Amino acid sequence: MTSETTAPAAAGSWKIGGLALTRLGYGAMQLAGPKVWGPPRDRDAALAVLRAAVEAGITHLDTSDYYGPHVVNDLIREALHPYPEHLCVATKVGARRTPDRAWPAALSRDELVRAVHDNLRRLDVPALHLVNLRMTDTRAAADVTGPFAVLAELREQGLIRHLGVSNVSAEQVRAARDVAPVACVQNHYNVALRGDDDLVDRCAEQGIAYVPYYPLGGFRPLQVDALEDVARDLGVTARQVALAWLLRRSPNILLIPGTSSVAHLRENIAAASVELPDRALRVLDAVGTR
Repeated sequence: MTSETTAPAAAGSWKIGGLALTRLGYGAMQLAGPKVWGPPRDRDAALAVLRAAVEAGITHLDTSDYYGPHVVNDLIREALHPYPEHLCVATKVGARRTPDRAWPAALSRDELVRAVHDNLRRLDVPALHLVNLRMTDTRAAADVTGPFAVLAELREQGLIRHLGVSNVSAEQVRAARDVAPVACVQNHYNVALRGDDDLVDRCAEQGIAYVPYYPLGGFRPLQVDALEDVARDLGVTARQVALAWLLRRSPNILLIPGTSSVAHLRENIAAASVELPDRALRVLDAVGTR
């Protein structure tokens, strides 16, 4: 049903500004060391994955300067700078790392401004194509407006081209849109975790990209069994089935599965051409209820 050489373009693209982002992208978080802290186990392998992603045709990379911290952005710059004109390197702000490897919120004006400038410097770009504001412990609409307004100011200054929000409620998306245009929403969503079904559809109607993080995580044993049964019938992997379902779910869904392995990267890319027959879709659509 698919092959390792399939191009990400098989899944189509989604435009943010003047760039067409491949719907099958790449998330760089796993390139850092254990618990997203410190250098990678194999620096050459990490650089190879980044180069392989771009060489394969991926135009959407997801990162943050708090991965490592700083490590992943440094790797991206080393592997890919000067960047191809068609490449979008999306980043996140709103959290920081502490010596105990925690991820506390960093939503004050000073922290957000510093984070944007850290990303600019580490990635070595004059402006960031897409910055997602990651919220942490709150889903209240009022809590997103102040931090998002700070990023909107930096956008007006020309340091950011497009803004998104991450780990947010539907109410926070509406509140952010009252401050400035929202180009994408990045939330936890996959074939098993369907709490954002309505938000996915609403974003599609509004021309907003929806980027699921952890597209392959949080499955219960019965859900894993269903994925493996479908994968066995199609002659592909369960991981590819889960990614293919997301691509089929809505045209505004952009995927950023992460890996530190070129082999796994190729497996993920091949999911772009996995065709899900009706019988498979019926099984997968029911996975969230198992």
